[in-house]
Amino acid sequence: MTVLTATEVDAADALLSTVLAPTPLQRSERLTSAHGREILLKREDLQPVRSYKVRGAYAFIAGLTEEQRAKGVVAASAGNHAQGVAFACQRLGVTARIYLPRTTPKQKRDRVAAIGGDAVEVVVQGDVYDDAAGAALADAARSGATVVPAFDAAATMAGQGTVAAEIVRQLGYAPDVVVVPVGGGGLLGGVLAWFSENHPTTRIVGVEPEGARSMHAALRAGGPVVLDEMDSFVDGAAVRRVGDLTFAAAAPHDPEVLGVAEGAVCVEMLSLYQVDGIIAEPAGSLAPAALAQIDLGALPADATVVAIVSGGNNDVSRYAEIHERALIHEGRKHYFLVEFRQEPGALRTFLDTVLGPDDDIALFEYVKRSNRETGPALVGIELGSAADLGPLLSRMDSSPLRIERIEPTSPLFRFIQ
Repeated sequence: MTVLTATEVDAADALLSTVLAPTPLQRSERLTSAHGREILLKREDLQPVRSYKVRGAYAFIAGLTEEQRAKGVVAASAGNHAQGVAFACQRLGVTARIYLPRTTPKQKRDRVAAIGGDAVEVVVQGDVYDDAAGAALADAARSGATVVPAFDAAATMAGQGTVAAEIVRQLGYAPDVVVVPVGGGGLLGGVLAWFSENHPTTRIVGVEPEGARSMHAALRAGGPVVLDEMDSFVDGAAVRRVGDLTFAAAAPHDPEVLGVAEGAVCVEMLSLYQVDGIIAEPAGSLAPAALAQIDLGALPADATVVAIVSGGNNDVSRYAEIHERALIHEGRKHYFLVEFRQEPGALRTFLDTVLGPDDDIALFEYVKRSNRETGPALVGIELGSAADLGPLLSRMDSSPLRIERIEPTSPLFRFIQ
């Protein structure tokens, strides 16, 4: 059974072209220079709701019958999907109740309400997304409203897959490679369906966060599985289980799906912001972050690579954590427990004999004072270069101070971040 066809994607494309303006397809000077191939960014972060999710939500709701529209819709989300549903309902005159967990930041709640206007009721319920999703399903069973899936529906996938048709229309030809972020699998399923029928030689590369590889796990197992553990940092793509339909749409194509470390995502987020002036959320940075893992040198010199920047709903308060994770990933920030003698000049000795000229103390906190003579301190050191770690450790070994390095794999490390 074919879950989704290019014809369905084209129908959704015709519909959405009357509502949404095409998002830019921009050449990245930074990435083109770094990788030696033409790198274009598909700027889905510039959608009205700053995410491609509006494509799938609108296509799904527009396809409802009059009877279904009259009963309204419900949805659960912690972010982008909620805004897409709100946009669609406001435009189509359909009422919606959108369930958000309490962990959803107030600015996101307010944004959903502002986009939806009188058409949308925001309901805050439950401590996590699963609680909100359960409440939405209970609402649908009670009221007869239709649940709008974030990814696991053919109409949703068709809407999200319109990104593929739009890329080729803007270029005037099919790119050699398209790099697609993967969470629940809706965007990947839609893009694969369209390219496989229209331009089968285009290489489609899916990208998941290393800590949430649900599509990779499903492809290995032969069907969707629930991840035992998951890192939720890349929240827009951190999904414990891909959809049944999204898996069925993707699996026949045996897609290439890479995992990218969360730290590498943070490095790319900062580069997008500081160099390119693009505010991308973690999931929106997945595709460009993965370019370093793709053998682009094997492509023809005139090859074109498109990376989809899927969203830009990033909370500015997260940039401190993003910067921290980026430094750790690059090997430029390290933590140590240092036992200082409680005497004048002890810290000065550490600074003069242990730290290098380009090293900086980014954190200094006394843990406790066990006696009158010594006191352990947590010290965070930021290096000028990752290559400076070896000399730093050598100086520490030569120092009379008792110093213990806290490895990123240590259970203690999670209390620091």
